[in-house]
Amino acid sequence: MRACKGQPANAEPLKFEKETEMPKLKTKSSVKKRFFRTGAGGLKHGYSSKRHRLISKPTKMKRNARGTTLLRECDFEKVDRFMPYN
Repeated sequence: MRACKGQPANAEPLKFEKETEMPKLKTKSSVKKRFFRTGAGGLKHGYSSKRHRLISKPTKMKRNARGTTLLRECDFEKVDRFMPYN
């Protein structure tokens, strides 16, 4: 066997091992800020329309939009794809 340039004649040849693991998937930053995983595997999210212009919104709407709620099944699959490890 011939030695590589700059290597001594008795040096072992370089071994290149091919990486076998799949690359890691990235979590969408916007999704991890807006949704939280529950213990049972569901997704919690906060209500919308609670940031500004609250004077012009009815009191009942503001009261019903307190806290968090579970994400519906129809939207769960769409959001779940962006959170592979959470």
